[in-house]
Amino acid sequence: MIAVPHPNRDLSHRPLMLASDIPRPAGAGMHFNFSDLKPIERYKLLSSTITPRPIAWVSTISEIGQRNAAPFSFFNVFGEDPPVVGFSINDRSPGDRKDTGCNVRATGEFVVNLVDEDRLKVMNITATEYGPAVDEFTVSGLSSQASLSIGAPRIAESPVSFECKLMQIVELGPNRSLILGLVQIMHIRDDLLINPERFHVDTAKMRVVGRMQGNSYIVCDDIFEMARLQP
Repeated sequence: MIAVPHPNRDLSHRPLMLASDIPRPAGAGMHFNFSDLKPIERYKLLSSTITPRPIAWVSTISEIGQRNAAPFSFFNVFGEDPPVVGFSINDRSPGDRKDTGCNVRATGEFVVNLVDEDRLKVMNITATEYGPAVDEFTVSGLSSQASLSIGAPRIAESPVSFECKLMQIVELGPNRSLILGLVQIMHIRDDLLINPERFHVDTAKMRVVGRMQGNSYIVCDDIFEMARLQP
């Protein structure tokens, strides 16, 4: 599902509404005690409410030079000093890691590529559970481009790419791990830069895809301005 584009909106003319002004329903909503739920039930609730989520289209290379690309929607940026991005991998089962996790652990490096609207179908191909011998660049028709600071290639078609060296792996449970990377170099398409000297990016023009619930996606292009209130 792709959202219908809307013109940019300015909400500065709208009256300020405080939390106390918002009407509340008479009945209390439902609640879920996560300690009573199965992992798949928690996943459904979390992934369908924490949306939209940006997608890390991660490209790696194995110790023997096998290329890999796969998308992960549990992803975000966590700092600028140092510059840290992170994504989470859910393994097939304990001891049966996905190729991305194996490659990052073996080489200590990876590239996070962003997914734009034009690359959504190609990204979906790389989400297929191929074996380690399959090159996702080849089966999807993607072009790889050499990175400047690491051995893992970046996806040439991606509008933005971050070359990363492994910072830390946090084991979150028997099947899931959080991979944190230190950004070494960022690549961005020329037409997306409004003012390179001031580091201004045309965010709307990127047409970056976000993950909703299940197999639903959205393009975040309904952007509006809202100034912060002064104390």
